[in-house]
Amino acid sequence: MATTRAVPTRRISFDAFGAVPRHFASADNLIQSHLTASLSGMFPDGEEFFVRSVRHFRDRITDPELKRQVTGFIGQESVHGREHRALNDRLAELGYPTKLVERVTRRALAIQERLGSPVANLAVTAALEHFTATLAEVVLVNGDTQAELDDPEVGGLFLWHALEESEHKAVAFDVYKTIGGSERLRVRTMRHLRVGFVVATTVAVVISLLGDRDTFRRGNLRRSWRSFRSSPMMSRAVLDRLRDYDRPDFHPDDHDTTVLVEQWRERLFGAQGTLAGKVTTPAA
Repeated sequence: MATTRAVPTRRISFDAFGAVPRHFASADNLIQSHLTASLSGMFPDGEEFFVRSVRHFRDRITDPELKRQVTGFIGQESVHGREHRALNDRLAELGYPTKLVERVTRRALAIQERLGSPVANLAVTAALEHFTATLAEVVLVNGDTQAELDDPEVGGLFLWHALEESEHKAVAFDVYKTIGGSERLRVRTMRHLRVGFVVATTVAVVISLLGDRDTFRRGNLRRSWRSFRSSPMMSRAVLDRLRDYDRPDFHPDDHDTTVLVEQWRERLFGAQGTLAGKVTTPAA
């Protein structure tokens, strides 16, 4: 039986992306801006792939708690994709290749779906959900990472996204285990993705940087790299957390983020929450 957890669908709308500046990370950090834009470019079609992969097995889930969580997962991921696509439209106006990243992501996932079995696609989803939950925790825990996203709209979008990734971090994994996905496939998929995801993201960031004239201004890239290489996202702790997925008895809930999630629910959506005014309908 699945662990009881709330996975609410918040109908939220970020309506001020038009004011996002060209370099929106703190101190005009080139690499952080381009990394954030590249990840945002991957999210819409990635989220849609996750939804399709989990929904395929919805009828095989008998546990009412897990069924409820799957409904929440689908709702959350659908809204994530919509809001990131809106941000990507603005970033494309500013010169970021977010539309190219969207197209490449869409085609790569279409190939995965065509060549992979539904169980293999679910294994990919469960592994990538561990990636997003790991990075989400860095965003929610580390004040320096939050400060890098000091534009209010971009920062708000990523904080909300990080909270919901933490809320539903075990759903795809629990569905995979419920339908009898093998340990061998689960671990092998993560080992491939640990390399593939990093390579794909690095290529996207490099392409994005090459299209930015500020990259070639003396000292800009060097200063940005010095700042970025000390980022918590580049730490050994993040790599260790990703490798933890390979343990035979691994479960996403092994690392308890219950208190962290409750804190951020209040900070973002409580009575005085910074994003409460952006919720268009109550969480379902």
